[in-house]
Amino acid sequence: MNTRTAGRTASVTSALLLLCLVSFPACAAGVRCDFLCYMTAANEASLVMLREQGLLPPDLARGIGRGVARIEREQAEPGAKRWTNYLDFEKRLIEIAGAEASRLHTGRSRQDLHETVRRMLMRDEHLDTFGRLQEARTALQELAGRHVETVIPAYTHGVQAQPTTLAHYLLAFDAALGRDAERLRELYPRLNLSPLGSAAFSTSGFAMDRTRLATLLGFDGPVQNSYDANLLSSADVKIELANELANSAIHVGQFAQDLHAQYREARPWMLVDESTTDISSLMPQKRNPRPVDRLRSRATDVVAGAQAITLAAHNTHTGMNDYRDTEPLFAVTEAAQGMYGAWAKLLDGLQVDPVAARAVVEGDYATMTEVADTLLREAGVPFRVAHHYASELTNYGRARGKRPADLTDEEIQSVYREAIGEPLPLPPGAIHDAIDPAKMVAARRGLGGPQPAEVRRMLEAQQASARADRNWLKARRDALQAAAAAREAAFESATR
Repeated sequence: MNTRTAGRTASVTSALLLLCLVSFPACAAGVRCDFLCYMTAANEASLVMLREQGLLPPDLARGIGRGVARIEREQAEPGAKRWTNYLDFEKRLIEIAGAEASRLHTGRSRQDLHETVRRMLMRDEHLDTFGRLQEARTALQELAGRHVETVIPAYTHGVQAQPTTLAHYLLAFDAALGRDAERLRELYPRLNLSPLGSAAFSTSGFAMDRTRLATLLGFDGPVQNSYDANLLSSADVKIELANELANSAIHVGQFAQDLHAQYREARPWMLVDESTTDISSLMPQKRNPRPVDRLRSRATDVVAGAQAITLAAHNTHTGMNDYRDTEPLFAVTEAAQGMYGAWAKLLDGLQVDPVAARAVVEGDYATMTEVADTLLREAGVPFRVAHHYASELTNYGRARGKRPADLTDEEIQSVYREAIGEPLPLPPGAIHDAIDPAKMVAARRGLGGPQPAEVRRMLEAQQASARADRNWLKARRDALQAAAAAREAAFESATR
């Protein structure tokens, strides 16, 4: 971490900036860069650019640089109030370096300076949250890899519909997280643009190099339209990030609800680790699945917070304060990070009973589609005719309290004769095979189905996607670290 300040004396930079000025979500020493930290970084970038543009003479640049360094040291002292207003910073800078030090603010306003700092803070939150999303993906993929052949019931309209596998089910959620990650990656280039140098909204009469300012602060470039930089994009980038996380929270909430439904069953097949549950204060037998409750609550906080951010910007004039505060967004990103972390932890401790899951499937008539498909595929029976037979077979078995596997050969044949008016065109054994849930799953042929070979193919592809996401995240963080190192070197040169 300290290599980026090689050659710089302690009088020029503070211990705090050594720890947090690099735009990492979390530094090695655990210090998180705050508003003042990034405002100082923006001040350094401004000094460098002004010096390069000939807008600050060398002696004044050196004096301002010493003043900035002193403020950094003072603000790093225990108990120091960490400023979030440039005017406080400037007041102290003038006390140290004289009135001419106010030229550091040449060609800019608090509008663009503060919005730039907020962008840098949002950038950290974006990357932090992206990293936590990857933790949830890893947990989903690892659990799926252990249950490629675990047959489970699947539901539509809240009713058992067909069998699938646990891996197939989990990889659906992982695929959704993959799309969430893609949306976050696509947002980053829009978020990682600098407003600095746009002043209040119309730039200034000074030859400001906005592209240089952006580069020094690790941005991909400046927001092109200076009016947009502070007064429009300041709303929509927050809304976009918040709502992309809300979209992701919907998937998390669906999983939580699916899992919570297991606790209504006499013999659940998927439960959280019992050591993480709470025993009811009144009912000794009752185990409350608190991890599921907390997961769903965090997802709810994300969705609700995103709506609040949207509503705060709704029907406002450009340039109002309503949509500028980043704290509501940071509440959303904090909730999202907690949500992904809680999901990963829950998945790591999830207790799965394959025998109980198989019993749920075999206890009802979830394989009747395969009965109809078998008659069509192997005997040419029109699907609607075969569908009618499978439905009548279901009615017959349920009325007699029989599971599909309990039906005899004679019953299978007699129901066909009564329903269709013809003899069963296949041996009863073919119907018994169609009734078997594991065989039904294995017989799937479609792209993206639950058959083991296809699930393994999807798992490998989604693992590769997650690896690419982690590489993307590392590249973004490395780029920010390199930009901070370059800024420090340029500041050193400009104030030498």
